[in-house]
Amino acid sequence: MRDCMVPHDAPKPDPMAKQLPYSTLVEIFTRFRAAEAEPKGELEHVNVFTLLVAVALSAQATDAGVNKATEKLFQIADTPEKMLALGEEGLTRHIKTIGLYRNKAKNVIKLSRILVDDYRGQVPTSRAALQSLPGVGRKTANVVLNMWFRHPAQAVDTHIFRVGNRTGIAPGKDVDAVERAIEDNVPAEFQLHAHHWLILHGRYTCTARKPKCQACLIADLCAYEEKTT
Repeated sequence: MRDCMVPHDAPKPDPMAKQLPYSTLVEIFTRFRAAEAEPKGELEHVNVFTLLVAVALSAQATDAGVNKATEKLFQIADTPEKMLALGEEGLTRHIKTIGLYRNKAKNVIKLSRILVDDYRGQVPTSRAALQSLPGVGRKTANVVLNMWFRHPAQAVDTHIFRVGNRTGIAPGKDVDAVERAIEDNVPAEFQLHAHHWLILHGRYTCTARKPKCQACLIADLCAYEEKTT
């Protein structure tokens, strides 16, 4: 996952892209819900602290790669106190297969120290407090708020940015605009799971190079004109 204004590999948004009407969005998300009522994130974690760490590590890395690196890590360091005891070098040995691992190790140790010193070892529940932690951007904060605290926060990554613009579900010139489009236009009853439905749809169906339009459950509602056959 990536915290930036526009994902580096995202397609350029169509300047003429228009927001789909409300009735169409209701039908789209009704279908997503019917197909998978409780979509789940794919980053493995055992508590809110390990979720925070996993999401922070996932910047410019795959969920599968992060899960492989953290499988043993979270068995021995599942709290800020244990992470500090492990230390930066100890953490580095666990995550060296992940991109930018040295900088990420520094940030995880720093945020663990802040959690212990300023938050009594607890992960804060506000976006501002989360974003004040080293290595935690708005998207990372939104993932934690959504997945653990069940806030209707929208973490826009490469997949959601692409799907939002391609389909007309949530067009926007950058990730902030797409996030606002989801919050402003997707019906409230679907907000909690909107981020997961969209990311999974982008990861497995509405892929970047060859979207699987024939297998898409919303193909007849999608505004994308260059559908594959």
